[in-house]
Amino acid sequence: MDISLTAASYLAAALSFGFLGISLLISWRGQYRGALLTLACLVTAAWGGLNAYGGLPLARAAMEVARSAFWLLFIWEVLAGAKAVAASRLLAFRSVLVSFSLLLLALTFYVQIEPSGLGLFVIIGHVILAIMGMALVEQLYRNTHPDSRWGIKFVCLAIGAMFSYDFFLYSDAMLFHRIDPDIWMARGVVNAIVAPLIMVSAARNPQWSLRVHMSRHVVFHSAALLGAGVYLLLMAAAGYYIRIFGGTWGSVLQIAFFFGASILLLAILFSGSMRARLRVLLSKHFFTSRYDYREEWLRFTRTLLTSEKSGQIYEAAIRAIAALVESPAGALWLAQEQGGAYACVARWNMPMPQSSVPSDDPVVQFMAESQWVVNLDEYRPDRERHEDLEISAWLMGMKDAWIVVPLMVPERMLGFIVLNQPRSEIHFNWEVSDLLKTAGHQLANHLAQKLATDALLVARQFDSFNRMSAFVVHDLKNLVAQLSLMLSNAEKHRDNPEFQEDMLNTVQNSVDRMNRLLSQLRSAKTSSVTEVALQGMLESVLDQKSALKPRPFLISQDGNIRVRADLDKLTRVIGHIVQNACEATRYDGRVEVRLHGDDGHALIEVEDNGKGMDEEFIRERLFKPFDSTKNSGMGIGAYECQEYIRELGGSMEVKSVPEQGTLFRIFIPRA
Repeated sequence: MDISLTAASYLAAALSFGFLGISLLISWRGQYRGALLTLACLVTAAWGGLNAYGGLPLARAAMEVARSAFWLLFIWEVLAGAKAVAASRLLAFRSVLVSFSLLLLALTFYVQIEPSGLGLFVIIGHVILAIMGMALVEQLYRNTHPDSRWGIKFVCLAIGAMFSYDFFLYSDAMLFHRIDPDIWMARGVVNAIVAPLIMVSAARNPQWSLRVHMSRHVVFHSAALLGAGVYLLLMAAAGYYIRIFGGTWGSVLQIAFFFGASILLLAILFSGSMRARLRVLLSKHFFTSRYDYREEWLRFTRTLLTSEKSGQIYEAAIRAIAALVESPAGALWLAQEQGGAYACVARWNMPMPQSSVPSDDPVVQFMAESQWVVNLDEYRPDRERHEDLEISAWLMGMKDAWIVVPLMVPERMLGFIVLNQPRSEIHFNWEVSDLLKTAGHQLANHLAQKLATDALLVARQFDSFNRMSAFVVHDLKNLVAQLSLMLSNAEKHRDNPEFQEDMLNTVQNSVDRMNRLLSQLRSAKTSSVTEVALQGMLESVLDQKSALKPRPFLISQDGNIRVRADLDKLTRVIGHIVQNACEATRYDGRVEVRLHGDDGHALIEVEDNGKGMDEEFIRERLFKPFDSTKNSGMGIGAYECQEYIRELGGSMEVKSVPEQGTLFRIFIPRA
């Protein structure tokens, strides 16, 4: 190494930073961050002077560590001064930085006094400091408001260049186990070149008060990248020693070790629970508040808006709430118009929970009155602490249930969401509770608006249906007029064979047309409620459907079961279900109608082994009015069936498996 060139290079760095440090000291106005910048410049000047001198190896080693540490502390203080980092965490970072620097300094002194293989760890320590410096500079620039970047860009460029060159120097040394003399010699000139850039930024920011916003998204990815880099450095060092001490198998063991380490790193990076833990760690230790509310609200809104295009609004509602607390599963219950119960309308990554919850359930009443988010983890171990709350058995029986979020609209609870335990441990405090409560209000308004829109659409479709009925009546009047004209001509042409044949054809055609029109108006027929013997009614329905293939058959366990209903409407409901079952089943298939009874209800089951339906179709389309899969259908048959059974005080359940069959279960109160 040319001693004179090395001395000149580092002397240039010493003079540049010495001049910069003295200038800052003269113009210093008492600001803490300004003092740190001045001190960092003076330490760098001393570092350059000692390296130019070439002696005092222990002092040079100490200044090598101190130079990096002071620049790191300066960047961190700028971020903290802009309140981008929690003030309570600033002391922790200082402690970690000082501890790491002292450890590295002690290791450097030991290697200087007693040369050993530990020199590689000294190099790795400097690589880690360089990585930390580059990461913090990137955070400072990326998260500075665009209006403030004019004053910060040159200092970011200068400090980033210094740490980048250090990374290049020590990475090369780590690979070849020696410091390249040319890279080392040029290092002083590189540092001298960037000093004027720091002076420009110092002139533009005498107060070092910046508009900095620390993006959690960027911090998360930067932390992941930094962690991956440190992990790879440690694996590289471990691989080196495996190769050295592995003997004949050293190369093979090194390759196998690197492959296993890479697979482990990929598994960690793609692990949802690890990502959740990292987010919680960053929120706890780097930010004043747990959430970036702007980002959370944008993601929440984006999830709901995207779901409207795909038609899966209920599942998206669960995902939007669950994402706020890293929950991997949940279910949604909504209030029903008939009966006031809450029905499970969607679930996400969760087994089918209790499908219906009555409105007088203790948890439902508690949330409706208090509007509180219920934390089951607090209730389970200490029930006496929650004397005014009683958790129902169905909820306690959900193994992984964690919190229940009410969905409140003015003066009532629209529904609630049950979320499973989070991927990583989350401390449930007032901030989490308030966020979930606010998100629940927003989601409830969104769902209420959707339900109101759907109801308006259905009302408009019914209005259209009523207008269609008026046209049907008009057609009937035309048919009556046509028949009246035929009767008026009958006196004159009754003996004409051609007239007779034409008359019969006209009557037959009119009857067919009137039957079709009347079938469309039966829903408007006045209801006549009587006691209906179900077995006789079912036998009548099956007789009407006897021409269908496969022919349905009846199995009755009690022939005396009676219910109060309109015979014609109930016959039409059962007939519609049986007809659909026959149409969905192959000719050689089976359609079975069963009648059961207990003390309170009659149970009619219609089961086939036809093509079946998937869960999404049953939930989203089966009972939706004016939604039909048939070219000739109007889509109100299944809706009419469900509504009439509810009108009788009963209920209807559907279980189906594609390509295996469908089971309709109809419960009606006994007379």
